[in-house]
Amino acid sequence: MAGLYVHIPFCAKKCSYCDFHFSTQFEAYRNDMVSAIVKEIELRQNEALNPLESIYFGGGTPSLLKKKELSLILESINKYYKKKERIEVTLEANPEDVSVENLIDWLELGINRLSIGIQSLKKEDLNWMNRGHSEQDALSSISLALKTGFKNISADLMYGLPGLTKNEWDKHLNLVVNSGITHLSAYCLTLEKGTVLAHKVKTGNTILPEDDQIELQYNALITKLLSAGFEQYEVSNFAYNKMYSLHNSSYWKSINYIGVGPSAHSFSAGYRRWNIANNQVYIRSIKSGSLFHEDEVLSKKDLWNELFLTGFRTRWGVNKKQIVQFGGFSKQESILLQRLIGEGKVREEKSCYVLTSSGFLFADAIAQDFFRLL
Repeated sequence: MAGLYVHIPFCAKKCSYCDFHFSTQFEAYRNDMVSAIVKEIELRQNEALNPLESIYFGGGTPSLLKKKELSLILESINKYYKKKERIEVTLEANPEDVSVENLIDWLELGINRLSIGIQSLKKEDLNWMNRGHSEQDALSSISLALKTGFKNISADLMYGLPGLTKNEWDKHLNLVVNSGITHLSAYCLTLEKGTVLAHKVKTGNTILPEDDQIELQYNALITKLLSAGFEQYEVSNFAYNKMYSLHNSSYWKSINYIGVGPSAHSFSAGYRRWNIANNQVYIRSIKSGSLFHEDEVLSKKDLWNELFLTGFRTRWGVNKKQIVQFGGFSKQESILLQRLIGEGKVREEKSCYVLTSSGFLFADAIAQDFFRLL
């Protein structure tokens, strides 16, 4: 068992681009939610066949939790699960929640990695995104975390934003990369159905950048991060001194993990599970002992497709032994592979096939070319 993911479905504000499961109206039932999560942790203890290597608080906005609430969840994990001695414990935090008091509390609770959601350093971007921080808040949060004692800090940035120029993107990269972070997650804006942003684009009030502008920003990202000593170990993730996200790496390597909380997903070999994406129904189901999740047994086709979908996103690539376990490539797939190698998008290594830097830009499309439909 690689890790335990804890989904905290609370947010102070609704970001215009986000379709994750959360609520901004949670004060009336926050105690019940924490109690339900604690109970689910107990209920699923037998699924952890090996000591946990990581704990990840995601959301939503986990940094909204009070010290007592975080403590209750961690105490339950400590009670019912074995853990590796040097476990990674990550908390996603918004810059406006990063205070000296909170940082000290988090360290005392055993949290040793922060993932700070900066997203942008441009005032106009932060306004239309409906974020709750400023450029200064973002940079100060990193500095404050370092001074307080955190040594493993990740930041999130977004590119491909409406109106974001190449010069502005370069500035964002310079400021964040030189801030002392050990990890960067950089995501291209995607348009999600049902969001405020999707409505604005549909009505013509917001115009998304062209593909060539996005590619320029992506290439600038790669150049800057590599020159600063960061390694691109996944399409959107960069680590300094090999400080990979241990938890997220388990997802990409298809290692087993447990997800607790409303909408949280879990995975074990050949099996996937996801919890109800409704806060009140989740709480009632946990209290009553009724079913609070759906399950899926993955077919051989599903497992083959996921092998490429996840493997081609990482520096570890698609393992040759696993390909052989599925019966190897078909003639058509072999021809496709050789074409991609010839185009410089795939590189063959001793034990795996890996996308090159240019191939990473088309990772999802290349993976889908290998998908088996039947």
